[in-house]
Amino acid sequence: MFELADNRSPNSMASKMRSSRHAAFCNLLREVRRPTKALDVGGSEEYWRSMGFLHDEEVELTIVNTLQPQGSIPRLRWILADARDMSGIADQEYDVVFCNSMLEHVGALDDQEMAASEIRRVARRYFVQTPNRWFPVEPHSLFPFFQFLPAVVRAWLLRTIRLGWLERAKSMKEARSTVSSIRLLDRKELGRLFPEAILVSERFVGLSKSIIACGGWEVQDVLRAFAGKVPRPGGFKVDDGYRPQPDPGPRGAGGARR
Repeated sequence: MFELADNRSPNSMASKMRSSRHAAFCNLLREVRRPTKALDVGGSEEYWRSMGFLHDEEVELTIVNTLQPQGSIPRLRWILADARDMSGIADQEYDVVFCNSMLEHVGALDDQEMAASEIRRVARRYFVQTPNRWFPVEPHSLFPFFQFLPAVVRAWLLRTIRLGWLERAKSMKEARSTVSSIRLLDRKELGRLFPEAILVSERFVGLSKSIIACGGWEVQDVLRAFAGKVPRPGGFKVDDGYRPQPDPGPRGAGGARR
């Protein structure tokens, strides 16, 4: 399982699927005016170096992260900020936001709502990917159905053994903190966070492994972007008809909506 999911290896299924996802993003980026200002929320230099993206002189890339940069790369800007509060960035300052497997790490649903609101505010377009909660293998622990276990059981397991990418915790306090730092989203929740987006399912053996919210592009652009060759048993499915339903609110007496 770890070999399949090890994105450090260029030959792993995870790396091949990530490269296909990035190729789709690059296809969408070609639809954006040049020069382009792109903002990666929660990213790293290593990701962009591994994708061979830093040679495009017509794209000005900025990374927002709460961590200090690992090194110095020409033409790459860095902003120390939290995804939930990017108040140092003006409205629509960027042409596009890229966000890869970050949203599940910002906290509770309220925190995710704040981050999504900021992403929609600072850019005209966005490409936001997050693991699908309903995929059987939890992507951090690589443990089947780990996300559905009670939090106390997840913490106990993490205190007992190393799980996938998660190191064995030194204490129950540390284990509980790690468990609470990950909140996976499902398709409906992501759609409500990005109501104008076109949602794309990234599939593995026919199951939705992750979900991508593409905002600011036409349906035809998204369909073309994801039409490229994908390594089997992976694939993409663009849902051009999906629109999330508004939350009807709590029920009153007799089941009527308030």
